[in-house]
Amino acid sequence: MNIILAKHHGMCFGVRDALRATHDAAKRQPVTILGQLVHNPLVDRHLRAVAAQKGDLNELSSAKTHHVVITAHGASDAHRERWLQSGHEIIDTTCPLVHKAHQALAMLVREGYQPVVIGQHTHVEVRGLIGDHPQAIVVLSETDLDQITQHSRFGVVSQTTQPVEVALRIVAAIKQRFLASEVRFIDTICHPTKKRQTALEELCRRCDHVVVIGGRNSNNTLQLAEKAAALGVKVLQIESDADLEPKWFTTAQNVGVTAGTSTLDETVQAVVERLRTF
Repeated sequence: MNIILAKHHGMCFGVRDALRATHDAAKRQPVTILGQLVHNPLVDRHLRAVAAQKGDLNELSSAKTHHVVITAHGASDAHRERWLQSGHEIIDTTCPLVHKAHQALAMLVREGYQPVVIGQHTHVEVRGLIGDHPQAIVVLSETDLDQITQHSRFGVVSQTTQPVEVALRIVAAIKQRFLASEVRFIDTICHPTKKRQTALEELCRRCDHVVVIGGRNSNNTLQLAEKAAALGVKVLQIESDADLEPKWFTTAQNVGVTAGTSTLDETVQAVVERLRTF
């Protein structure tokens, strides 16, 4: 059984910087993280080890500490203002590429476009994006376009972890449905997501089985698993090496390994090492 690691995989710079900043802050003073810093239960355990408390971005009463942490997924300006006005000091770990998505959406709104966000409506990043723009419409499939009414100009951005092909398909569908309207798409999908998707395609050309490592609620991990399945390989999505079972690899010849952008390097290494024992 050959084990092949994707050329690009695992933790991105935005997640790494957020984890480092929160860890350093927690060592200096008590902090409350307003949500899940990144979508990875192993990271959650790391943070509990340094006594970082967990709160709710929407509930001011959930933080008993003066310092609060905005997660890597970002938040609306309205949320930031509420926490500042309540007397808290904010440690903002929002990924710079999420900040760019916020800026792009705000610019489209200022210029008079009807805002459309391609992404998961319940995802914390998307909630942060639309938090300052209640008129924004969130779509993830062509059937979601039924909720869009006629406008002369549509301004479209994407959740940073959506596959490029999904975003382009939605944009094309909006253009087809509203032929007389201007549709402006600003590509806000982050470069690490694109690199991991492209590396996965290469991996699937070489492998019959692919292991995708990441949190169960990590969107970019889910997208990697779904893409691998669509490309015709057998896919196993796991959170750690403990989820591996030898019987799953009975017929495997070439096993690919990739990981979402919230996955720790040591988690990937542990998975590869356990696969070698098989």
